[in-house]
Amino acid sequence: MNASESYLESIKKQFLYYKTLGEKAIAQLEPEQLFVTVNEDTNSIATIVKHISGNMLSRWTDFLTTDGEKEWRNRDDEFENDIQSKDEVITAWEKGWKCLFDALNSLQPNQLSDIIYIRNEGHTVIEAINRQLAHYPYHVGQIVFYAKQLKNSSWQSLSIPRKESNSYNAVKFAQEKEIKNFTDEELKKLK
Repeated sequence: MNASESYLESIKKQFLYYKTLGEKAIAQLEPEQLFVTVNEDTNSIATIVKHISGNMLSRWTDFLTTDGEKEWRNRDDEFENDIQSKDEVITAWEKGWKCLFDALNSLQPNQLSDIIYIRNEGHTVIEAINRQLAHYPYHVGQIVFYAKQLKNSSWQSLSIPRKESNSYNAVKFAQEKEIKNFTDEELKKLK
């Protein structure tokens, strides 16, 4: 596998990791918790999901051929809390991620240095991917942080729980070294 192919595999793994992290946080919440805001200047988890999805649909639709800020996108509307149910939240979430993975799965290694535009500003494909790989985890972090606050003591850790690093590391270092590849379940999520 050459460096370009390796990069494409790596970014798919990273995007899938953050998608899964967001899903695990959302799954712990009661439906009404998705719509909680602490004040007028904060977004609910539902609104954050609506924004991420809107961004993904704009950036990844016709990724190589049209500007990433589509004429049909209304970014300001993404911050209006008009989603009504958990099902709508999940539908928006899945629609955005599907658009992203469809675009990534169609990319060829030789296209990584091509120039694409976001708001009329040129980026190499790698730069555009990296831009979104910084943007989406930022919002997934907001979702996880918010969900953790809403669940309080009933929160199930999504990483190594507090005060369990030593036992976690002991198990990991007792195993043979390995390179993590996609599981069949992870590959299905990329489609």
